[in-house]
Amino acid sequence: MNQNSTTRAFATLVSVFFFWGFVAASNDILIPVFKDKLQLEQWQSQMISFAFYVAYTLGALGYMLVSFLMKRDLLGSLGYGKGIALGLVVSAIGSLLFIPAADSASFPMLLGGLIIVGLGFSLQQTAANPLAIALGSPETGSQRLSMAGGVNNFGTTIGPLLVTAAIYGSMGSGSGSELDVSAVKVPYLVLGGLFILFAAIFYRLDVKVEASQSVSAGEDDGKSVLSYKQVWMGMIAIFLYVGVEVSTAGNLSEYLKSNLNVATRDAAPYISLFWASLMIGRWTSSAGSFNVSDGWKKALRLLLPLAAFGVYLAVNTKAGYQVDGFYPYVGMIAILVLMDFLSKGNPARQLLIYSLCGMVALMVGIFSGGKLAAMAFVSVGLFCSTLWPCIFTLGIAGLGSKMPKASNYLIMMIMGGGVVSVLQGKLASESLLGILNSYWVGVVCFAYLAYYAVSMTAHFKKEGIEVGAPVGGH
Repeated sequence: MNQNSTTRAFATLVSVFFFWGFVAASNDILIPVFKDKLQLEQWQSQMISFAFYVAYTLGALGYMLVSFLMKRDLLGSLGYGKGIALGLVVSAIGSLLFIPAADSASFPMLLGGLIIVGLGFSLQQTAANPLAIALGSPETGSQRLSMAGGVNNFGTTIGPLLVTAAIYGSMGSGSGSELDVSAVKVPYLVLGGLFILFAAIFYRLDVKVEASQSVSAGEDDGKSVLSYKQVWMGMIAIFLYVGVEVSTAGNLSEYLKSNLNVATRDAAPYISLFWASLMIGRWTSSAGSFNVSDGWKKALRLLLPLAAFGVYLAVNTKAGYQVDGFYPYVGMIAILVLMDFLSKGNPARQLLIYSLCGMVALMVGIFSGGKLAAMAFVSVGLFCSTLWPCIFTLGIAGLGSKMPKASNYLIMMIMGGGVVSVLQGKLASESLLGILNSYWVGVVCFAYLAYYAVSMTAHFKKEGIEVGAPVGGH
């Protein structure tokens, strides 16, 4: 492919990253809406996250099964473009289920629709991540993934706002009419239409790339991939990382409602800020990838996170929300910038520092309560922002030709987003821990991630394995 074709292909590719972010963050609005409408318990409402994220694992297992039966890799047969197109069609079918689910306020049908959407996303992710790396030089592959991750985070930032607008008729505190669950179908019908449109585009997209040359041939020592410490420990780490990220956001509306009397409709800017925090963190870490002087890189470390925060303020102001109360969040962003500087781009060091910061943020929230707790829980998004590439880099390090299989096992563990959310939702019951103390689940998750960072540092030093910079964002 020539340079212009490659640029066009990448520009088209980033659209699916937006879709993933939009749906994932919008789930955090669907959770309290269906909880209120159907009078569900908190753990039951978290089945929305469970269904969506477990679908990723089911999709990965299905991919392996189909490839096994075909006796060749599925994407190797379809090609990247047609593989993404197929995934988009599957997700579009899931979106259609939102019509009867919303009209009848059917929780099982909603879950079924989300599972099908997630199955499609699983295939899209399997194709899109390596394709983003392949569309250009291997040396800049991680930068392209980071750029695509920024588009993903834009989807997570505006998703909660648009879904809230659809359900309540308009956005902004005190605006709109009564809760209208049937209106849930509107944004997802539009999304389904976009799935079909982009499926047609990707089907016609002529993307011819060779198998990744970035994977060392390595020697096959006959060992199972799962016998490597970095892999099986990394699988647990991915499970818990996605778990703490999703459960912290997924239970946030319940905390705001029960402890701060924040109505479901007014929780959108808090949830939007949580997901925007991932954008802020990723933009901060991407400063070192620009081909500029060291002085400019230091300046970008300050300017990029502020620019990302400005995007959050702008879209929420446009949506009709008062954002004055969120200005002090700049202080948390300053702490993030300092932690990014201290990590020096080392994935193990960054994983350790950010995990410890995440633990502190959650404990501040647990012990403080009130508005401070809400902002502490939101700030967890800052410290989750780059954990995926850190864990992923450590999990596949030193594996040579076994890297692709290890990568597939790691992706399967995205299901942690659903399992941990349901666990925290169950513990949030007043008869157990209550919503505030349920956040100890996240503390435990971060504690393991910190341990993984320390353990891998010692392991790789002993094995003489050098670990490079993070490979990109999820």
